[in-house]
Amino acid sequence: MDVATISLIEDEDILLDIASLALSHLDHENIDIAPYLEMLEAIEDRVCQEGRSAFLSEERAAVLSRVLHGELGFAGDAEAYDAPVNADFIRVLDRRRGLPIALSILYVAMARRAGWSAYVLNLPSNVLVQVGEKNPVVIDPFAGGRLVSQRRVAALCRACLGDVGDAFALGVLRMSNRDVLARLLNNQAVRAENDNDPQRAVTVYRRITEIAPGLIDAWQNVAR
Repeated sequence: MDVATISLIEDEDILLDIASLALSHLDHENIDIAPYLEMLEAIEDRVCQEGRSAFLSEERAAVLSRVLHGELGFAGDAEAYDAPVNADFIRVLDRRRGLPIALSILYVAMARRAGWSAYVLNLPSNVLVQVGEKNPVVIDPFAGGRLVSQRRVAALCRACLGDVGDAFALGVLRMSNRDVLARLLNNQAVRAENDNDPQRAVTVYRRITEIAPGLIDAWQNVAR
C-alpha cells in the first residue's frame, strides 16, 4: 500500500494500522515490512483470544489494556515526548513507545480487528480512544489504556463543545480515519520544522494533502 492507494480508499475501509505502517515505510524503504505485519497479526490473535468472553465495553477496554500495555509494554513516551520516533509507526512498534495518536491507532486497530467498535477521539491537546457504541468507555493509550472516568470525559466534552457538551457527545469528537492519519503525519511535520528541516516538513505535509486533500491546513503548511 502507498499514499496513492490510501487516497483512493473509502474512509471507512482504511485499516489504520496497515495504513500507518505503509506511511512509515516510506521513510524506511530498506526495512522488510513483513515482520511488522506478522507482529500486528500476532497482537490481533492475543486480543481475540483474551477477548473471547468480553462483551461489555469495559471488558473489551480492559482486554486491550492488558494485552497492549500489560503483556507487550506499549505506553506513552513521557521522557522524550517530542522525539520524532514517537510519531513514526515502525519505530513505535520497535520501541513500544509513542505519542498518543500513534498508540491510539494501535488500540483502535486491534479493537476493530477483534470485531469491536472503537474510535479515536479528538480532544484538546490530546487524543483518547472510545471503545463501544452503546454504553461506551474512554481509555487513554498513552497511560497504558487506563480508563478515563465519566466525569473526566464529560469535562473534556464541555471543554470542546461548551455547555452543550457531555459524555453523550462523544460522536462529535470522533475522528475520521483520514483525519487520524493526517494527525499522525502532522506530528512528524511539526517535529521536522522544530528540527529546522523544512525539506522533510514539506515532504510530510504533501503526504497529508494526498491522503486527506480536504484538510486546508495541510495545503497552507505546504505553501508556507
